[in-house]
Amino acid sequence: MRKVAIIGIGMTKFGEHWERGFRNLVIEAGIKAMEDSGLQGNEISAGYVGNMASGSLIGQEHVGALIADQMGLNPIPITRVEAACASGGVALRQGYLAVASGAHDFVVVGGVEKMNDLDTTSVSEILGGAGDEEWELFLGATFPGLYALMAKRHMYEYGTTEEMMASVAVKNHEHGSRNPYAQFQNKITIDTVMNSKMVADPLKVFDCSPITDGAAAVVLAPLDVAKKYNAQPIEIVASVQISDTIALHSREKLSEIKATKIAAQKAFEIAKITPKDINVAEVHDCFTIAEIMAIEDLGFFKKGEGGKASLEGKTGLNGEIPINTSGGLKSAGHPVGATGIKQAVEITWQLREKAEARQVADAEIGLTHNVGGSGATVVVHIFKKT
Repeated sequence: MRKVAIIGIGMTKFGEHWERGFRNLVIEAGIKAMEDSGLQGNEISAGYVGNMASGSLIGQEHVGALIADQMGLNPIPITRVEAACASGGVALRQGYLAVASGAHDFVVVGGVEKMNDLDTTSVSEILGGAGDEEWELFLGATFPGLYALMAKRHMYEYGTTEEMMASVAVKNHEHGSRNPYAQFQNKITIDTVMNSKMVADPLKVFDCSPITDGAAAVVLAPLDVAKKYNAQPIEIVASVQISDTIALHSREKLSEIKATKIAAQKAFEIAKITPKDINVAEVHDCFTIAEIMAIEDLGFFKKGEGGKASLEGKTGLNGEIPINTSGGLKSAGHPVGATGIKQAVEITWQLREKAEARQVADAEIGLTHNVGGSGATVVVHIFKKT
C-alpha cells in the first residue's frame, strides 16, 4: 500500500444558501481544491462524493455523473458514497484506498448537501432515515430524541449535567466566531443554551447542530510525488471505518458509541501513536452530548469525564486537546454529506498552520471523527504534517 497525502483543499461557506443551487456549491469547492492542489484537471483519474439525501432533498439523483459533468471532468468515474452523516468520511476513505492501492494516482473527493430548500419537518424526516426506519422513524423517534436518550443515560451513569453539555456549544461557537466559513459566527453563553427552547429533554435548540447547505473537497495524491504539486502536503496516516447496529435499542450501552472506540483503537494502532499524540481533532458534535461521548470514546478523556473536561475548558484552543476548532457541526454547520470532508479541510489548515485566528500552536498530528446516524457508521482518520 502506498502512502497518501492531501495536496488540495477547498470549501464553500456553510449556511443557508437560498440564492445558490447544489451544483454551484460543488463547483466552488471543487475548483478551490483543484487550484490549491497544483494539478491540471486532466491529471485526475477518479472521484468520490459524499452525499446522503440529494434525491429526497432536491430531487437530484445520479450525483456522481452530475459532478463529473459540471466540473468538466468527463469521462473519469465519480462515485457517490452514502453513509448518512458519515458520507463524507466514507468518501474520503474510498479515495484514500484508491490511491493507496495504486488503482489511481490523483483522486478528488468531495462532499455536498443542499438542505434548506425544504421545511424543517421534512428535513428532519429525511434525516431520520439514517436510523432504523421500521423500529425508530416509523414509531416517531427523531435524531434529537435518540441522542436525548443517550444524554439521559450518560447523565445517570456519570453525573453529566446540562451545564456541561451547554459548555460544548459555548466553546464551539467561540471557535466558529473565528472561522469565516462557519454558519454561525456569534459567541454565546451557557445561559443562552440553558434558556433556549427544549427540543428533546435534555437537549435544547443550542445543543443541536443546524440545517445547512455547503460543500467541501480535497485532492489526494501518492505521498512520494505530493511535494511536486503542493509544498505542504498532509499525509493520511490512518483510515478506519467501523459499523454497529443501526437501531439504538440494540446497542450494548447507550452512553457510548462502540464503533468510535473500535475505530479509534484501530487507527491509533495503524498510525503507531496514542491519543496523547493528537494535537487537534474535529469530532462529530451533531448534538453536544455527541461531542462529550466522542472525546471519551476516542480516548482523550476517561469515560464519564468528558463533560467535566468540556466545562473546565480542556477542549478549547489553548486546552489539553483542542476539539472542533472549525466550530464543529454545532457552529460551523452540518451539510451532512459534506461534514466529513470539511473536517479534513480544517485539519489540513491546522497542520499547514493556515487556520489564522483559530490556529492551534505546534500542531503536527490531527484526527477527524465522522458518525453516521446514531453510531451505526464511524470513520476515523489521522493526519500528519510532512
